[in-house]
Amino acid sequence: MIVATAIQGRAQGFKVPVEYFTLPNGLKVVVSEDHTAPVALVEVIYNIGFRVEPKGRTGFAHLFEHMMFQGSAQVKKMEHVSLMQEAGGVVNGSTRFDYTNYFEALPANGLERAIWLEADRMRSLDVSAENLKNQQNVVSEEVRVNVLNQPHAAFEWLEIWERANTNWHNAHNFYGDLTELEAATLEDVRSFFKTYYAPNNAVLVVVGDTTAAEVRRLAERHFGSIPKQTVPAAADVSEPPQTETKQFTREDKLARTPALAVAWHMPARMSKDFFALSVLDPLLNSDDSARMHRKLVREERVAVSSGGGLNLLGSNWDMKGPMLYTMRVDYLADKKADQVLSAIESVLADVRDKGISPAELQQAKVTMRSSFLDELEGGSMPRFGRANLLGIFALFDDNPGRINTILDEIDKVTVEDVKAAAAKWLVPANRTSIDSRPAAKPSQGGAR
Repeated sequence: MIVATAIQGRAQGFKVPVEYFTLPNGLKVVVSEDHTAPVALVEVIYNIGFRVEPKGRTGFAHLFEHMMFQGSAQVKKMEHVSLMQEAGGVVNGSTRFDYTNYFEALPANGLERAIWLEADRMRSLDVSAENLKNQQNVVSEEVRVNVLNQPHAAFEWLEIWERANTNWHNAHNFYGDLTELEAATLEDVRSFFKTYYAPNNAVLVVVGDTTAAEVRRLAERHFGSIPKQTVPAAADVSEPPQTETKQFTREDKLARTPALAVAWHMPARMSKDFFALSVLDPLLNSDDSARMHRKLVREERVAVSSGGGLNLLGSNWDMKGPMLYTMRVDYLADKKADQVLSAIESVLADVRDKGISPAELQQAKVTMRSSFLDELEGGSMPRFGRANLLGIFALFDDNPGRINTILDEIDKVTVEDVKAAAAKWLVPANRTSIDSRPAAKPSQGGAR
């Protein structure tokens, strides 16, 4: 059980129980006991995501999120889902920048079923020509519906990454180029599965009403005989410093109103500056009281909405490689992008020059603490946030116990730290923007 108390504004008494071990085949296993309710959360996280998929095969990481539900040696197509539903559970998966995860939340008496299902598809996924073709079509349609046929085409988290970065791993189309996705061969996909969906490239996490001894027994029984594979060396995802402002424009045939995407390169994950900017984030972009909304919407009246954050797809802590702080501003049709950028810059210049007040710092820390604890225990799938972060810290840092250090690191941040980090990172030379405006309608000729 998680216990957290705030004493004079400090996060003290915070502790997530963690047991951590590795099987002989390289599978990392994390257990966090929680006997407050007879439920369990099972998650398997693979060390492969958008960022590190092979060149020429963009979209493979996302494609496999779908392929993993197409059946295995002992489980028919989509039977994984029905077996979980029969046990009173729910199941899902997602693809992120640096990992792909699959998870089940269910009554604790169904724990072995969930572990067996995850092991069976790691061992023997049915990568057939029929399944590949079917899922290529599904993913292609998802791209068309969620991106290509949407106003501005999710440019605030797709295109802005391509524009702001120079390293291919950080700058390619994460959803996948449809021509590359459709050109994927059965041999390509089988090789991808064998390479990345291996026990020594994964973490099994169990949170809930069980014991570490029981999870070890089940992990050894179902995962222990899956052979390890040769995993490629980690891709070089380093990004060179940006030294001058980048500005781009695009026209959008589906858009009715203009929008602006803005991004700044971030300091290294878990660094001092990273925590300082994490604390600043809710003061800049959180709700209607945040500085950006006040400036852009209420004071300057150049926008109808604005929002942003360190990671639009997850938490601040679950990315391994270079990150961007991104914003999307939907602005008024009679305004210009430069007016919006000028208003944004005035907010950041104020932070760089004057910093934030002690009261604002305390407010931000309370917000961060509340958000972090809610992430661990709340949401539509209880305990998922805790399981995911435990798995992330095992995968990236070989240290799931790092989950118990986050609040202390947030608490260490000072007003001087925030001002210094803003002065270094939130500057025009480190900024990329994309102005997305409605395409001009063709003139209507003919007699009147």
